[in-house]
Amino acid sequence: MYVGIDVGTSTVKAAAFDSGGRELAVASRPVGLVLHGGFVEQDMEEVYGAVVAVLDEVTSRVPEPVGLVGLTGQGDGVWLVDADGRPVRPAASWMDGRAHELVDRWMADGTFETVFRRTGSAMFPGCPGPLLAWLDSHEPKALDAAATALYCKDMVFQRLTGAGATTDVSDASMPFLDPRTRSYDNGVVELLGLTHRRGLLPPVGDPVATARTRGEGLPPGTRIANGPYDLPACALGAGVTSPGDGLLIVGTCLASLVATTDLDLAGEPAGLYISTDRPGHWLRAMPAMVGTAALDWVLSTTGVRHEEVDGLLAETPPGAHGVRVLPYFAPSGERAPFVEPRLRAELTGVCLESTPADLIRATCEGIGYAARHCLAAAGLTGTLAVCGGGTRSPAWMRLLADVLGRPLRVVEGEVGARGAVLAAAERYGEALDAEAWTRPTAVVEPDAARAAYYAQGYEEHLIRLSEARARARA
Repeated sequence: MYVGIDVGTSTVKAAAFDSGGRELAVASRPVGLVLHGGFVEQDMEEVYGAVVAVLDEVTSRVPEPVGLVGLTGQGDGVWLVDADGRPVRPAASWMDGRAHELVDRWMADGTFETVFRRTGSAMFPGCPGPLLAWLDSHEPKALDAAATALYCKDMVFQRLTGAGATTDVSDASMPFLDPRTRSYDNGVVELLGLTHRRGLLPPVGDPVATARTRGEGLPPGTRIANGPYDLPACALGAGVTSPGDGLLIVGTCLASLVATTDLDLAGEPAGLYISTDRPGHWLRAMPAMVGTAALDWVLSTTGVRHEEVDGLLAETPPGAHGVRVLPYFAPSGERAPFVEPRLRAELTGVCLESTPADLIRATCEGIGYAARHCLAAAGLTGTLAVCGGGTRSPAWMRLLADVLGRPLRVVEGEVGARGAVLAAAERYGEALDAEAWTRPTAVVEPDAARAAYYAQGYEEHLIRLSEARARARA
């Protein structure tokens, strides 16, 4: 069997597949996030312990030899480790907002745009550049004690294998990697005042690094490959590789990806270009900060359970009786398709007659409008696949198809883990039928009348967003 590991922000999963891509078993464990004063951190030992636990479970449930393992996980953030891969301090998550003042300053003095023109990366507070610069100013002893500033999956790879610290071109894409040379741009390191910390950046495995496991969670000597990180892994798992085709990941964050062979560093600085395992091929990525997390907050606030969502979406019409939601709930603001660290969510049109159903539909519509904005900015021209936790709601998928005004190729299951296995198989020269592995579960067509209604709603969303951004900067 083949095993894919997906180390998510709130959940760690392992999935076993047969040679045709059929899921044999899935194991998952929740992991915590500590939020305080704009800081968002994770306990690395808890995360690694969850990885070992899900591997133990999935391999015990499918008593077959493990032929190959692919590893993926959340990107960005800073995971400071010593030479043995042990944590120096808690991991700073990609959701962290502590460096927002640095990003504000770099946006004002031109550093932000200069970095984008060189690397195609629009920095946001939770990416390694600002976080490392903040730590250098406020916690220099932590950086002094660290051997490497890794990403999540890299920490797991080092611990599982004992191999030296390494990352891959996908994780290194933000914000230091030159997408043309596929190596670090030392000029960007200097621009961010981090030349004296250059040694913390891990070597870039190109192609992705491989190693043999030491025996925790997997049999000793199991072949494993490190990467790509979760966004490009999902693109592989959904079969999004042809230029113009796109993927929308409706997960904790709302990520829009479009495959491209064109590198345009002259447009508005936003999102990033993710380097893939194929030189000359990128994913134009617009990873918005909040996806299902926005809906989770509304459900928690209204006391509604997840299993009630589909029924409630049917109780209120398109437009949610005038309730509107700008779904920018992250404490670090927004990063795609624009960077606005101080932007916050807004609910309008609410009155005493508004119902939980109105709030939930308006939130789902707002997330759909944000997705449409991101996909347009990323250059979607071909087919659109969709995956992530949001696909478990058929009613939300129908609403999303209407808001986006296009058919959705719904790919369910552990798409990131699936993509990680496909990447590992490619790295080890093991032939798998990618078409079979990435076949959609369903295709959801939009309703023409509702799509026309939402096309007008999208234009109104852009106006409200422009006004909110102006208030955020005031």
